[in-house]
Amino acid sequence: MIIDDEVLQDTRAILAAVGHHPFARHALGPGTPARGYRRDGAVVWLVPAENGPAGCAIGPAGAAIETCAALAADGLLQPGQRLHLPRHGRGLLADRLTVTEHRDWDFHWTDTAPPAQADEHRVVRLAEADRPALEALIDVAFPSITSRPGDPRVVAWYGIRAGDRLVACGADRSQSDVGFLAGLTVAPDQRGRGLGAALTAGMTRALLARHDTVALGVYTDNVGAARLYRRLGFTNTLPLSSVRLG
Repeated sequence: MIIDDEVLQDTRAILAAVGHHPFARHALGPGTPARGYRRDGAVVWLVPAENGPAGCAIGPAGAAIETCAALAADGLLQPGQRLHLPRHGRGLLADRLTVTEHRDWDFHWTDTAPPAQADEHRVVRLAEADRPALEALIDVAFPSITSRPGDPRVVAWYGIRAGDRLVACGADRSQSDVGFLAGLTVAPDQRGRGLGAALTAGMTRALLARHDTVALGVYTDNVGAARLYRRLGFTNTLPLSSVRLG
């Protein structure tokens, strides 16, 4: 089914094919086993389940979906697996892929330091002793978060305290040479005070000390967060749709 696609044998070939795009650089760390396929300007790559979504793609959505449909027909993609694909409407999947979930989001990135925020000095790196406070904050402020204490993908947690209380937190999920912010949240009774901006700016600055690019993801319906991130310099955007195969 996929004989018309150019096969990219490893991570190096995939990154070269997409011009070392930050999204691919983050998804494909050094040593990540991957195999790619190129068709009509789209590049699709597959990685083992333990390395994240089963597949990702950059380029024209139609060509990427055609490749994924061929991979599914050949048994290389299975029901239940997730894919990050170029932004598309559900209609484009008709007669090609069956999905049980479909959600649009944007991958934002920056390579410049954000404007200084008033409470940025309050951002600190958290320790293992902060884990109970982290879990309590997340349970109240962001129970649907995909990054939680103990997640092996998290390099470190950062937070802001008000006295002895943890009132904001975020996960450093950097991979490869791209810094990545995840799970940014503020306690409900502390919102509207600029803590989200302070947390994002402080973490971005810390990660830029170690990486040339820092990125984050935001769902398209989270308009307020997207506006904040743009204000802090995350103006580069790759529109994506995440799907779960049925």
